[in-house]
This record gives sequence, structure tokens and C-alpha cells, in this order.
Amino acid sequence: MQQRGYMSGFGNEFATEAIEGTLPIGRNSPQKVAHGLYAEQLTGTAFTAPRGSNRRSWLYRIRPAAMHGPFQPLPGNGRFHNDFGDGPVTPDQLRWDPLPMPADDASTDFLDGLFTMAGNGGPAAMTGMGVHLYAANRSMEGRFFYDADGELLVVPQYGRLRIATELGVLEVEPQEIAVIPRGVRFRVELPDGAARGYVCENFGALLKLPDLGPIGSNGLANPRDFLTPEARYEDAEGDYELVAKFQGHLWRADLGHSPLDVVGWHGNYAPYKYDLRRFNAIGSISYDHPDPSIFLVLHSASDTPGTSNIDFAIFPPRWLVAQDTFRPPWFHRNIASEFMGLVHGAYDAKAEGFVPGGASLHNCMTGHGPDAATFDKASAADLSRPDVVTDTMAFMFESRAVIRPTEQALEAAHRQRGYQACWAGLHRNFTAS
Repeated sequence: MQQRGYMSGFGNEFATEAIEGTLPIGRNSPQKVAHGLYAEQLTGTAFTAPRGSNRRSWLYRIRPAAMHGPFQPLPGNGRFHNDFGDGPVTPDQLRWDPLPMPADDASTDFLDGLFTMAGNGGPAAMTGMGVHLYAANRSMEGRFFYDADGELLVVPQYGRLRIATELGVLEVEPQEIAVIPRGVRFRVELPDGAARGYVCENFGALLKLPDLGPIGSNGLANPRDFLTPEARYEDAEGDYELVAKFQGHLWRADLGHSPLDVVGWHGNYAPYKYDLRRFNAIGSISYDHPDPSIFLVLHSASDTPGTSNIDFAIFPPRWLVAQDTFRPPWFHRNIASEFMGLVHGAYDAKAEGFVPGGASLHNCMTGHGPDAATFDKASAADLSRPDVVTDTMAFMFESRAVIRPTEQALEAAHRQRGYQACWAGLHRNFTAS
């Protein structure tokens, strides 16, 4: 097995081989592939998608992906699903403490540690998203996973992840993200032991960089900072389990070899990682507070121009210098719905209660904004001096559709049932004169 590192660039055509001479020259599927390998195409968009948005890769592997036993329903994992319900959805503001870590005597890997919080749409309609948390204390051993329903955006909050995929290995730490394309098989290892974080499951169009418009050619996330792994392969036989998520349900099959046996590949459909600390934040240098779209890292487009299926925005360290302005995010109601998480530090619009690993959900037209303590502090701030926001990394999964909380999330012990009290200290300050 070999591992040389990463290739940079977003959505480019990559070519990488762990053994020299693996990749064919001038054709994709020769009559005989070098080293006795099999050629297999992995396609993530419609065959007829325009060249600029077409995603596919050619894999040259020891055994084709078709080799496995019959799939059977996977028992005992009811916490990870796409059952977002069809009944009434509360318009209340919702907030949760971090998902508790598994007990020391409860051996839990990444897959078993997934806990579905909310979502909308589904894989059948190929639109919408699922929002999940994970908390795990051991590596995946003897099992592999792929999601046929959507691509996975993984946001670690505590502990590093080593994500070994068919196309190479991603080493991801808190304040970095990983994106695993729909259908790619992988295993998650925990180099630091226990780990916790967030996952957005995208049922719609593939995540991509936003257009910059009037911002110009620079700013936000730079394409060259997105890293794709070089080829690495495992040539191993044994008793393995392959778990698939298909149409909202988990299935398992016996597998007599490691599926991470791709010796070389070329194309543009591949896993990638990005360091959120490299984001180039944009902000006002005169007055007022721009919309949070200026913090957009990736988005999944919808069938409506200018409206996303999913937006992934972050709130990193930055300078606030606007004059005669309430500098934190103001009170607001949106047509979009927001699921928010905190990876590191403190969030500048909340004084307490919103902690790393926690989450909040503010749905369509539900009023929210700074709590009473933050409002009082920002209203009295000295605006002649910049407010340097440091030691923070918050993010938001935003959707054009209502994000429906799951029953298990509403009933969870880590839900903060007194969340609305954070606005109780806002006083009536009105005077008619």
C-alpha cells in the first residue's frame, strides 16, 4: 500500500496511480488493464450533464464493486434514517447540547454513532437533506459503508477522523471538512479515540463552489485549497461487512475482500477535504451587516436560479468594523431554514448555552437573533474600535425547505427545553418622545 498525499483544486480532472503504469493512455477501458486490474466507471451525474458539471471517475481496481453477497436489512441501527415525519412541525426555536459520547463499555464506531436530527425531502425525489450528529469511540473494523442516497458533508467537532475511501485517504481534524461522494465506499478510523461531529447528507445536486458575482475573482473559499487524495489500495481478503444506505434504509452484505482496492484512478468524481481556517471572509467596511451569504463555502443548487437546495456557510474569525451599526447578526426571520452548529470557541451572537458540539434549529419565519446579554453588550460597544472576533468556528446548514426535526431529536435528553428563555431578558425600551 502506498500513500503520497493530496492533489489540490476543486472539480478538476485528476489522475493518480499507486503503481506506475496503472492508468491506460489514450483510452479508458482497454481490452486488458495493466497489472490484471478491472476497469470500472463511477458516475455521479447524468451521463448527458454539461461538460462543466459532469462528474465521473474511472477506477482501476483489483476486484469490481459487483463482487459481494446478497444484501439483507441491517438490524439494530434505528437512530440513523431519513424518517422526517409527515405531521405538524413546531415553529419553536430549538437547541441541543452536544450529543453524549458513548460509554466506555459501549463500543461504537462512526456508523453506529450516527444520530439523525432533522431533514427534508429525500433520496426518492433526489432533493433535500438529512442532518445527523455522530459520536463514536472506536474505529470501523471489518466493515465498510457507502451512501447511495446522497453525498456526505462531514464536519468534525472533536477528535480527528481518518477516512479511508476507495480513491484514497482523507485525514480530517476539527475545523476541517470532508465530502464523500454518493456511492463511494469508505471506512472511518479514529486516531485520537473518541470523536464527535456533524454530517449533512445531500440528496440533491452535488455541492459546488458558489459564483462570486460582484465580489470578483477572489474571496471566500479558494478552489486550490480543496484537496483530493492520491491513489492508495488495500489488497486484503477476509470476512468483511459492506453496509449500504439505500432509499433511507440500511442494508448489509458479506464481502470477502477489502473494497478499498483501487490501484489507480482518473476523473473528477472523488472525495475531498477543505480547511475552514483558509476561508477568506468578506464583510462591511462602512456600515450595516451583510447577509450571511457572504460566508458561503459550498452549496447544492436547486431547480430555482439563485435558490439553493443546501447552503453550507461558516462564521470564522474576522474583524467587525462597521460604524453606527449593530455588529452581531441582527434579529431576523428568513424564508430559509437554518440548522446551526459550533465547532470551536464561542459564537458571537450568543452569550451562553450554545457550546461546541451543540446545535440549533430555526425554521422558516421563526424569529431569532442575539440573546439579551449579547444585545446589551453590542448596543453599548465602542464603535470607534474594531471588534476582532477570534477563537471561533460556527457553521450553518441552510435549506430552502422547512427542516423537520425527528421525533428522537425532539425527545432527546440533550435537547435544551428552556432555550427560549435566552430572549426573556430583552426589555421594552420604547419611548414616544
